[in-house]
Amino acid sequence: MKEKIIRYEDIKRNDAPPIVYVIQEIPGTQAGRPKINILGASEYGTFKFLLPELSQIIFSPGPLIFRLRKELAKYRTSDYLLLTGDPAIIGVACSIVSDITNGKYNLLKWDKQERKYYPIEINLYEKGKIDD
Repeated sequence: MKEKIIRYEDIKRNDAPPIVYVIQEIPGTQAGRPKINILGASEYGTFKFLLPELSQIIFSPGPLIFRLRKELAKYRTSDYLLLTGDPAIIGVACSIVSDITNGKYNLLKWDKQERKYYPIEINLYEKGKIDD
């Protein structure tokens, strides 16, 4: 039987546009007056809001973690996380995405001076030298 060779270039890629996963709605959204404008991040993809603005991890994080896992299940390495909201929830969301992508994911960071978002590529298992 002849062995079939599959080239990487021939594999059908999922060319769907990237998604910007906004971890929590911006404070003030429910009142119709969000405190910050995140529209600049839309140049990196379509927004998908994961949690309402008042979500918090307090005594029972299980249901919130379950919901984040469900919402982030289709995260791809071409997508982005927009880190908004409760720092504990941000940490959980980054952990879930890292688990899905084996430590490779993208963040959008706001630069106050330039007044724009910059993409940051995270690779937790990158090999290399650490500058002293």
